[in-house]
Amino acid sequence: MKNPRFAISLLLSCLCLMFCFSSCIDEEEFAETPQGNFEALWKIMDEHYCFFDYKRVDWNEVHHRYAAQIDNNMTQTQLFEVLANMLAELRDGHVNLYTAFDLARNWSWHEDHPKNFSDSLLAIYLSKDYKISNGMSYRMLDDNVGYVRCPTFEYDFGSGNLDNILSALITCRGLIVDVRNNGGGMMTSAKELAARFTNEKIPVGYIQHKTGPGHNQFSSMTEQTLMPSNGVRWQKPVVVLTNRSVYSAANEFVKYMKCCPNAVVVGDKTGGGAGLPFSSEMPNGWGVRFSACPMYDRDKQDTEFGIEPDHRVQLSAADFARGRDTIIEYARRLLAK
Repeated sequence: MKNPRFAISLLLSCLCLMFCFSSCIDEEEFAETPQGNFEALWKIMDEHYCFFDYKRVDWNEVHHRYAAQIDNNMTQTQLFEVLANMLAELRDGHVNLYTAFDLARNWSWHEDHPKNFSDSLLAIYLSKDYKISNGMSYRMLDDNVGYVRCPTFEYDFGSGNLDNILSALITCRGLIVDVRNNGGGMMTSAKELAARFTNEKIPVGYIQHKTGPGHNQFSSMTEQTLMPSNGVRWQKPVVVLTNRSVYSAANEFVKYMKCCPNAVVVGDKTGGGAGLPFSSEMPNGWGVRFSACPMYDRDKQDTEFGIEPDHRVQLSAADFARGRDTIIEYARRLLAK
């Protein structure tokens, strides 16, 4: 990890959240009944979820509607269905309810939109001679453009891996970084990759933390900065490819790259996911995850619902039939200029 100050700051923030969350949740005991679990979940979200006002959700009204559906004689499956529907009111991909038999999730951020990605087309561009390093695939395309496929940020990118990838493509006239379908992972990995595309410290956004149970009780905005990597840094143009399935840490990566001097974003709007997630537990042992800390771009605009590309491009059926990825080809034409 190249930015220990950011890591320490994030750790301290999480520790503060843990203290605040545990102290708040322990204030009231809830029975291990459907009614008790409903009230516990509603209160956890009421005091700690961070996007009520931004999404214009009347959480008290939600309580009124769903409380009427709770019966202490209902089964666990029935309880799960009611609670899952209640959480779906938040329209948040970071909000999940974990049980031994199911996972409540909201994936509308990508399910209701065009995919703008094809594994079969990707196989054509990668061909058979591509290289793999720590989850990333890369090769030089036939027009002397480097291509790096980054499908996830779940891996801890070592500096050596990124050095080797960029060094192998150093003679290319431009670089494509394809993060389509990247659902996120570790913020540190997203930042480590983005740090390869700036030569100086740059502001990239802001973050806030909950300071109390009120829906509007937040700390002041803390600036997020991107420090240049001590490893190999890319000095030529770079195009980042996006679609609606870019989420969470990948959404943050796109936010960082929009601030880098030689970077352009091409494709569809990202899926969003700009709330740093936190987890808690209900009386019956079910786990709940939710957005706790809102994050913003450098203009202090919320990116919870996604980031617009610099060039909006859709995958066309005609190109697909010819074995061509419209978004990749558009990026290649940009780099040819």
